[in-house]
Amino acid sequence: MDVVNILSTPMVENLHFISFGLLMLAGLNLPISEDLVFIISASIAATIIPENKYLIFAGCFLGAFISDIIAYLLGRYGLTLLFKTRIFNRKSTRKRIVLIEFYFNKYGGFALFVGRFIPFGVRNMLFLTAGMVKFRLLKFILVDLSALTITSTLLFYLGYKFGENIDIVIHHLKSYKIVVFVALAIIFLVLIFKIIKSRTR
Repeated sequence: MDVVNILSTPMVENLHFISFGLLMLAGLNLPISEDLVFIISASIAATIIPENKYLIFAGCFLGAFISDIIAYLLGRYGLTLLFKTRIFNRKSTRKRIVLIEFYFNKYGGFALFVGRFIPFGVRNMLFLTAGMVKFRLLKFILVDLSALTITSTLLFYLGYKFGENIDIVIHHLKSYKIVVFVALAIIFLVLIFKIIKSRTR
């Protein structure tokens, strides 16, 4: 049974609801990558159900947008509950919140706009901190919406193009040289990320 047959289920037909739900859970600070949800959803849309691509994009977009507002509201009204959890009680988490708060006080909406493009848990901390520092809700919605429009369109487009050209990608990946190159590139990126992280600390 190939990948297409495995994915050709009622679950795929409801992909817009699944993507929406996953992104809503991400707003509750669960370890779900927003970028991956967009890219994978778009790839599945291109490969199996291209006729539903706009519906799937809408599900992803709304899920990401509403989850941002949830994170903001948690930061604004659920502060006491948040700091009772293990994740937010960590010293490193508190330091990150203090740093983001500093950027909010210095740059305001610009910090929110730029931070919206940074993955790896930074976004959620950003939204939570926006709520904590009582960043105006209307301004938060407008800035977040403008940044999200850019990131979501770009991610979905890339995922869709990947899905459309999946056969070409798999064909090229069969080449030994390309596999080695990809592996080395991944190792290089991981090393760079670790160096940056250690220097930030």
